[in-house]
Amino acid sequence: MDLLSSTFAISASALRAERIRIDTVATNLANAHTTQTVEGGPYRRKTVLFAARALDEFGQMLDDLGRSARPAGVDVTDVVEDATPPRMVFDPGHPDANPEGYVAHPNVDPIVEMVDLQAATRAYEANVQVVNATRRMSDAALSIIG
Repeated sequence: MDLLSSTFAISASALRAERIRIDTVATNLANAHTTQTVEGGPYRRKTVLFAARALDEFGQMLDDLGRSARPAGVDVTDVVEDATPPRMVFDPGHPDANPEGYVAHPNVDPIVEMVDLQAATRAYEANVQVVNATRRMSDAALSIIG
């Protein structure tokens, strides 16, 4: 795999991963006040787990032979629920209140979600810049040739 296409592939994997992260944060924010889910209980915050993808020895050998190998990059390995307990709020008039009058609210902190959203957005924008710079370099190389 040549340098330009592997750069595009690495950035594309990061763009996909950050899109999933942004979607997950949006879901968390949308459910920040959901006290009852289909599964029962309040909504539980979700987080995205990433893993670096590097060429293994066999992948490097395929790449050296000019065969298609899975390029380095990033993968989303899972979207998991945060184990933090729900916030208990005294609200005896709420339909989801327990016998003591407390309501279990989601473990979503909007400030944490907004910071995570900003970080994911910046990472996405950085990868867009890499794609654009790579495209400009390839255009410049083609103009030298032709």
